[in-house]
Amino acid sequence: MADSGRAVVAGGLGGPEVLRVVEVAAPDPGPGEVQVRVHAAGVNPWDWKSYAPGSGARPPVRLGQEVAGVVRAVGPGVRWYSVGDAVVAWPVAGAYADVVTVPQGVLVRRPDRLDVAQAAGLLAAGVAAVHAVDATDVGSDDVVLVHGASGGVGRVAVQLAVLRGARVLATASSASHDCLRSMGAEPVTYGPGLLDRLRHLEARLGRVTVAIDAAGSPEALDTSVALVADRTRVATLVALDRAAGLGVLALGHGPGADPGRAVREAARSQLTALAADGSLDVHVTATYPLEEAAAAHRRSREGHAGGKLVLVTR
Repeated sequence: MADSGRAVVAGGLGGPEVLRVVEVAAPDPGPGEVQVRVHAAGVNPWDWKSYAPGSGARPPVRLGQEVAGVVRAVGPGVRWYSVGDAVVAWPVAGAYADVVTVPQGVLVRRPDRLDVAQAAGLLAAGVAAVHAVDATDVGSDDVVLVHGASGGVGRVAVQLAVLRGARVLATASSASHDCLRSMGAEPVTYGPGLLDRLRHLEARLGRVTVAIDAAGSPEALDTSVALVADRTRVATLVALDRAAGLGVLALGHGPGADPGRAVREAARSQLTALAADGSLDVHVTATYPLEEAAAAHRRSREGHAGGKLVLVTR
C-alpha cells in the first residue's frame, strides 16, 4: 500500500496565488526506481513559468525539478543505492513534495560535506552551466564573457570558467559585483553602453574568445557576436530562437537546440564533488517551508540577487 505525503500543486493557471498543498500518494518504487524522502527542493524560474497563463499546462500541475534527501525504499533491480543513502536528484517530476519516486539514473550521492539546501539548488542550474562551458570548450587561454552572471546558471558558469583558468567578464547589476569579484570574475554592469565597457576591458584582459548567454536579452547576444570572432564559441541557454540566425550555439530544450544529454548526466557527480570540496559555491539566498512555496515563487519572479531559493520539508 503506497504511503501519502504533501505536495505543492498549481490548482489553475496564474500567479503564485494558485499554489496549494495537497495530500498525494507516494507510489512504491517499481523496477529500477528509488523512493526518496525529500529534505529540500530547489526553486527555479521554470517552476513558476510552468503554470503561467499561456503555458499550455493542464492543472493541477505538480511542481519542482530537483531535490536532496534520503533513500527511503528501493525497487527491484536497483544496484547502486540503499535505504538511508543521502542523495541528490535531477530531473524530478513533482519535486515539491515530502516523498518522490524516481528512476535510479537521475540520482547521485550527496557527500557528507555538502549541505542539503545547497545540494537541492545545485543541479538544475549546474548541469546547464557545465553544458555551456563544455560546448564552448573553455580553457586557460580564454577570456570568457558570461551574461546573467548573478543568476543560478551564470554563477556556476563563472566559477567553472575560473576553475579552468580562464579570465572571466561577468555582466550583472552593481548589487552583485562584489560577489562576482569574490569568485574571480571582472564584473560589468549591463545596460546602455555595455559594448563600449567590454571593449575597454578587452584592452586590459585580452580579446573575448567565448561568450555564454544565461540572460536572454537582445543586448546579451548582440554584444557577444560583436566581440567573439568564432561564433561557434558563443552559446545561449535562453534566446534559442535567435541562435540559428546568428550562427551561435543553442543549448537546452527547444527547436534546433542541443540538449546535451550525455554532458548533463555526467555533470551530476562532477558538480556535487566540486560543491562538497568548496571549489564551487552554491549560495542559498533563502529557504522556505514547503507550505510557503507561493512566497518563494513571488520572490523568484521579482528577482533575487546572488543565489538560490530552496524549499525545505523538515
